Amino acid sequence: MTTTTDSPVHDREHIGRLYRANLSKGRATLGELFGGHIETGSEGAWILTDDGRRFLNCGSYGVLITGARHPTVVRHVTEQLGRHPVASRVFLEPQAALAAEALAARAPAGLERVHFACSGAEAVETAIKIARTRGKDQLVATHGGYHGKTMGALSLTGKDVFQDPFRPLLPGVHHVPYGDADALEELLRAMPGRACFVVEPVQGEAGVVLPPPGYLRAVQELCRTYDALLVLDEIQTGLGRLGTWWGADADGVTPDVLLAGKALGGGILPVSAVIATPKAFAAFDKDPYLHTSTFSGTPMAMAAVRGALAAIEEDGLVDRARDLGAEMLTTVRDIAQRHFGPVLREVRGRGLLIGIEFAIPGPAGDLLIELISQGVVANHSLNSHLVIRLTPPAVLSAADTRFLYEAFDRACRAQAARYVPTFEGDSAHA
Repeated sequence: MTTTTDSPVHDREHIGRLYRANLSKGRATLGELFGGHIETGSEGAWILTDDGRRFLNCGSYGVLITGARHPTVVRHVTEQLGRHPVASRVFLEPQAALAAEALAARAPAGLERVHFACSGAEAVETAIKIARTRGKDQLVATHGGYHGKTMGALSLTGKDVFQDPFRPLLPGVHHVPYGDADALEELLRAMPGRACFVVEPVQGEAGVVLPPPGYLRAVQELCRTYDALLVLDEIQTGLGRLGTWWGADADGVTPDVLLAGKALGGGILPVSAVIATPKAFAAFDKDPYLHTSTFSGTPMAMAAVRGALAAIEEDGLVDRARDLGAEMLTTVRDIAQRHFGPVLREVRGRGLLIGIEFAIPGPAGDLLIELISQGVVANHSLNSHLVIRLTPPAVLSAADTRFLYEAFDRACRAQAARYVPTFEGDSAHA
């Protein structure tokens, strides 16, 4: 099918046909499941659709900590677009240098070298290659962890459903239970000097799984004891999402390598970064062509990074995520518990990363769809079908927050009527 600039971009049927013909039939079906809406615009915490509706965006997988089209980010990107969007990669270019400086200045002390990429999975691949340059040929990750779907990153992602169609994956990859420092020590003891441990401060796609207190500090000590490289995957948790600049900050941890992404492009451009100690980065320092990418550090993306970091700082979004997240966790928990009772297993989170876990299959998916009908977009969890997630921007106003609570209350009431009597009946006969 050939399309022209005159194609009806707001015609749902037409867009659906294009998805089926040229993108993914499965993605088209999912779009219909979620109401068949066509998103055509965004502003702050809101998505605008073809039929004039507005949806409060508490999803987007953690990308929009600054909200959509934050004026500071837009200004940086627009100025760069009008001046020099793509660099030759032969000469030195100021935006990359300034973005790296700004990012390193906000990273845990000791992380001074930066490599930019375009996606979180690319950042993970870079970390794997850094590990190889340090003689670490054994990769360790956690069950339920999520690190991307490129072949190296997928080898670390702890979910068979994503791995099985693509085996064999990388050799020398091991998985341990998340939060279990003893299991990690047993493994590292068997491979001194050879391991690289990749871990999230809070597991996002596993369903917002928080580690026990002191876990990251214990992990850091174990990695030092057994000469393992520690990679902290903060692609989802970093840049204020957890109410601190980094999940590492809450535990006073400095990894050898820290990965950033999602919110790093200010909700405008895809950008990720690897932030490393000089020791970990040494091979890349020595040979700048050892690991490259055509669009790594492209000026317009670097302008987005500078804008995002400035917006987070200027608007106090890290503290805002901490305070709003604490309020939201309590309110969402109270609403969910009131309606679902025994069907609800737990509402947990840190900052503006909140997971709602159910005791049985079904409610999570149905609540996700019901929330859309009530005007709120949330996320499912790729590695847990029992959990939906709220990852709203830190720019929510008081009116936005009130809208969320009221919509969440209506959605829970509607779906609880389907599940609670059934669950209680089954429990009575158990």
